[in-house]
Amino acid sequence: MTYTDASLDALRQAGDELADATVTELFERGEVGKFNTLMRYVSTAGAPLPDGLPDVAREYLEATRTPPAWVDWAEMEKARLFFIDNNVHISTALSFASMPACYLVPHVAKLLSATHGLKYPSKRMAETGQFTVYLMQPDAFEAGSRFIPAAQKVRLLHASIRHHLTRENHWDTAAHGTPICQEDMIGGQMFFSLLVLDSLHRLGIHMSTEGAEAYYYAWRVVGAMLGVDQDAVPRTLAEARGFLDLYMVRHMGPSEEGAQLTRQLIDLYEEVVPGTFFDPIVSALIRHLIGDTCADWLHVPRTSWDTVVKAVPHLLGVLETVEDRSPLGAWALDRLGHLTTVLELSSLTRGRVMHYAIPETLKKDYGIPSAVPRTHRWIPPATTV
Repeated sequence: MTYTDASLDALRQAGDELADATVTELFERGEVGKFNTLMRYVSTAGAPLPDGLPDVAREYLEATRTPPAWVDWAEMEKARLFFIDNNVHISTALSFASMPACYLVPHVAKLLSATHGLKYPSKRMAETGQFTVYLMQPDAFEAGSRFIPAAQKVRLLHASIRHHLTRENHWDTAAHGTPICQEDMIGGQMFFSLLVLDSLHRLGIHMSTEGAEAYYYAWRVVGAMLGVDQDAVPRTLAEARGFLDLYMVRHMGPSEEGAQLTRQLIDLYEEVVPGTFFDPIVSALIRHLIGDTCADWLHVPRTSWDTVVKAVPHLLGVLETVEDRSPLGAWALDRLGHLTTVLELSSLTRGRVMHYAIPETLKKDYGIPSAVPRTHRWIPPATTV
């Protein structure tokens, strides 16, 4: 699939018809508060829906309760094993590359800043981390899992933001298109998939082409469940590169909102890092993963750690070699990665389950290591722009 300015312009005008219609009716009937209250009791797939749930919400939840019929479950299992093997690195990439990349798109940064419920970086990062962990559980799409209800709620959250911004004159539709439009949803999907893989490559992580493709595939499934038009989504990593390159050239740039959100993100992780000596490593990692030009646009401070961080790929390369050659080393490093991810998520959530609600106003163990050989490195698709 070849992407052009014209094809992406068309995607800027489209939202999510099903979710948008559901949210509009909930607001028109004054049932948003009732919906949010009852949905706090819906946290696992297959659980009976509560009595009193508005009919339009019940119909939406029934229509979105199953994954796409085209899902390849063998590929999803490969993605889960890839996540187990690289969970701490993926968490690093999500925090220090994917989120800053969102802030590099001025209209996305403006949207995040204008939306009351999304102003708090700990909440945003906790929800993102929790959502990814739910996705990569062995039973993510089975009865009793938490992923499907989370995806259903996130989809309605996006629709509610579109509802508020377009009806309260907080958004210039002529200039920016529909809020959280199809182009931006696909762009977000690229940030959380291809850009994560790029970041792992930049960190020197050993991963197979098969594992990288499976991880990307899993986020295609996520996109489908979040209302992304699958006819417009890149099917392969090469197509994804073409889309992401064009998307960033079209929209990437500095903004006051992007710099402010980045400062909040840096402050958040400096609080998570014990003591103060290692605080500069947060800014240094962001700068290393997104590059100096983008870091300067986001006002990421330069620190004495910028040079030190460049040695991280060499250190990780040594650890990856140990993991590749020693089953015991692989087990120990996977357990360490799992514990690090759990501790980071616990710090962000403060031990709570994050609930996704429609804003009424704008305000276990993972399993076994992958058996896929990782002694050679996946090479990202070449840039197209």
